[in-house]
Amino acid sequence: MSHDAYSDDHIADILREVRSVAMIGASANASRPSYFVLKYLLAKGYTVTPVNPGHGGTMILGRPVAAALSELPAPVDMVDIFRNSEAALEVTREAIRIKDRLGIKVIWMQLSVRNDLAAAEAEAAGLRVVMNRCPKIEYGRLSGEIGWVGFNSGVISSQRPKLAASGLQSLRIADKR
Repeated sequence: MSHDAYSDDHIADILREVRSVAMIGASANASRPSYFVLKYLLAKGYTVTPVNPGHGGTMILGRPVAAALSELPAPVDMVDIFRNSEAALEVTREAIRIKDRLGIKVIWMQLSVRNDLAAAEAEAAGLRVVMNRCPKIEYGRLSGEIGWVGFNSGVISSQRPKLAASGLQSLRIADKR
């Protein structure tokens, strides 16, 4: 699969199918992007477990923090990597080693995180991969809410945005999880 572009259907399918997320590199700092994404995904009904060795045993947004991916109980549908591109390879390899125990189906690398070797190894192990994307942004974009969830579209309007044609109308249903 080419990781230079993803179809809306590919991203939407992942966001619809995933229920539980391990967020690698989650931060307790409310000004960090991982904190915003964690908060957003929780609000959309996903079960998100923060993973950060420096915060293991504490809580972030009411969720217990694991020190390592290997500490998590099943199920974990998606591993969301908030680490740099180099670190993504080892995170991916760990996910591959324990994918059957946890039920991992997707490796998602956040904005500016791209590791083609990690992607190739994950796909060879039967996992789906998304790189250099944010599930918060993709959810908002595909559901039509991106104009009112903190992104400056450059257009001022009092009207709520319409769902995109390819849209995630079923994600609106998923909001009620």
